[in-house]
Amino acid sequence: MINHIMDLTGNSILWRNMIASCCKPRLLLLVGLASLAGWTQAADRPAPGVIVSEVRVNHFADRMEALGTLMANESVELTATVSETVSAIHFDDGERVEQGQVLVEMTSREEHAQLEEARATVNEAKRQYQRIKSLEAQGTAAKSLLDQRQREWETARARLAAIESRLADRLIKAPFSGVLGLRDLSVGALVQPGDLITTLDDDSVMKLEFQVPGTYLDAVRPDLEVIATARGFPGKSFEGSVKSVNSRIDPITRSIRVRAILPNPKRILKPGMLMQVVLLNNPRETLVIPEEALIPQGTRQIVYTVDTTDGNKAMKREIRIGSRRPGEVEVLEGLQAGEQVISHGTLKVRPGQQVTISAVDDGTQSLAEILRSLPGNSKAK
Repeated sequence: MINHIMDLTGNSILWRNMIASCCKPRLLLLVGLASLAGWTQAADRPAPGVIVSEVRVNHFADRMEALGTLMANESVELTATVSETVSAIHFDDGERVEQGQVLVEMTSREEHAQLEEARATVNEAKRQYQRIKSLEAQGTAAKSLLDQRQREWETARARLAAIESRLADRLIKAPFSGVLGLRDLSVGALVQPGDLITTLDDDSVMKLEFQVPGTYLDAVRPDLEVIATARGFPGKSFEGSVKSVNSRIDPITRSIRVRAILPNPKRILKPGMLMQVVLLNNPRETLVIPEEALIPQGTRQIVYTVDTTDGNKAMKREIRIGSRRPGEVEVLEGLQAGEQVISHGTLKVRPGQQVTISAVDDGTQSLAEILRSLPGNSKAK
């Protein structure tokens, strides 16, 4: 009698083995037929359409981002230096002025009268000096008298210079060329020393100040390229360069203050604006591919290349990448310039499979434009 070994379900293991032995040839036949059918269907299936991009050499740089505030190249608050009433105003709000242009005049009738008196005194002292000088040369005047007349002449000239200085304090002039702010006084107003008259900004060149972490101190240096954008000017960027780096790191934030220069020929940038700053470090020429071509597999990066010498066969390739920027990635190893990588349609491709190149993405069109231009308006996925 055969002792049947029973499994947990109560079925005979020996009986199952007998059934499997009898049915094994049939199972192999069915699997073979299914594989043949699948191979036949795959052979009849048309090559999937893909969009490819050429591996090209392009200018690339490492990016550092920060927020900064704009300042005018030169900026000053024009204030009164004496207590006096305003007699004339020669500017309007927001006007552009040249260096030395008179902006405000204050009452100066007394000073003008003193000026005329001082000029007359200087002229009289000069005549007396020249007369005594000629007499002293003839020996008819003492040398001490000549010295006295010379001292009187120099004293008169000093008094004239003092009056001219007081008169100049009653004229507010532009110290440099630029744009004026709002006017904060009217004719007849009494001003005191320190009272604000207006502001003056030289906006031909703008200073952009921002903070970067101290860990980037080695990368931030003068002449480093800077690209700045602002929400007030969507789609527009402003290029400049780093002018100077502060000599101290903030002990609280552990960041360092950096100042860049942005040309402003159209005078559209204003002091106080918030700017998004991108610093471009380590500029170089390197291989670049679209970011859509990457297929992450764990820690590896995979792309599909198209071998045009073998009937457009898709080849799986592992590469090593470097830095990224919006829409593009730097390739360090694994590809050569001129090769074609599949940027759209990778989900339909298997290694060694024949593909159909539906379009070539050269970076001049968006994906939507490329898809609209395809025959039948088909879309690669």
